[in-house]
Amino acid sequence: MDIPTLSVIIPVYNEEAVLPALFGRLYPALDALGCTYEVVFVNDGSRDRSPALLREQFQKRPEVTRVVLFSGNFGQHMAIMAGFEYCRGTRVVTLDADLQNPPEEIAKLLAKMDEGHDYVGSIRLMRRDAAWRRLASKAMNRLRERITRIRMTDQGCMLRAYDRAIVEALRSSREVSTYIPALAYSYAQNPAEVEVAHEERAAGESKYSLYKLIRLNFDLVTGFSLVPLQLFSLFGIGVSVVALATYFVVIVKRVLTGEMHGLSVIWDRDILAFFLIGALLFGLGLIGEYVGRIYQQVRERPRFLVQAILEKREE
Repeated sequence: MDIPTLSVIIPVYNEEAVLPALFGRLYPALDALGCTYEVVFVNDGSRDRSPALLREQFQKRPEVTRVVLFSGNFGQHMAIMAGFEYCRGTRVVTLDADLQNPPEEIAKLLAKMDEGHDYVGSIRLMRRDAAWRRLASKAMNRLRERITRIRMTDQGCMLRAYDRAIVEALRSSREVSTYIPALAYSYAQNPAEVEVAHEERAAGESKYSLYKLIRLNFDLVTGFSLVPLQLFSLFGIGVSVVALATYFVVIVKRVLTGEMHGLSVIWDRDILAFFLIGALLFGLGLIGEYVGRIYQQVRERPRFLVQAILEKREE
């Protein structure tokens, strides 16, 4: 089969409300690019009519449409990894199905790649998300930049373009917990970013709850840096030094002035004890996060299971 210039990978999970609008804007935008392309939809175990709508779209445009059907729900990043496995384009663009990133903006990423960049991220202008999402995104961006070498202005935007060499590097990675934008940045030789428009969700609701966003950022932090463990070790050393110094001062005072009595002293010690116990539990959870990643990796289970692939066969 002829190799297309562009592959567009779109993970789909319970998006029946927005898929017709996506089809109506995506294909005209890609036709206007003037290059050969394919669209790879990856259905991530949707429980609504999304698979049926994808099948109908495949029947309408089989020459440029491929559909990968998962046997269950494996998550957005695994759906994109599956898209990398089955796409054929020399350039690959990932796009969410919710139309918050307009398909018309794909041209900006490709134009940036024409300048010699092998990986192009995007920065959402005038974000239409809830305020708490914008604040959380900024906080995690700053934290990531402090503890890793990864520099991404907007880590939550999935509208990104990859050269084929980056895609092959991602495919060869055997990590179970894969944060694709950060991993691609670490492989890129000449990354860049462009500003793109951002719209309100066309229909449906976001699949990322606060808990899922926290989990995603834990994967990012623990997957690319040992700094959290090192900081906790330094914290433990600092607490030990302060505790020894404090007890030395207390002993000196008791020798000079006698025993100290009173509920205020006991209460202060209880507050300190609760603080140290909380810090200890946090540290154990942090260690558990790293151990859990090792546990997932050594099991070597498949990252996703494909039920079927809809594609046009060469006769």
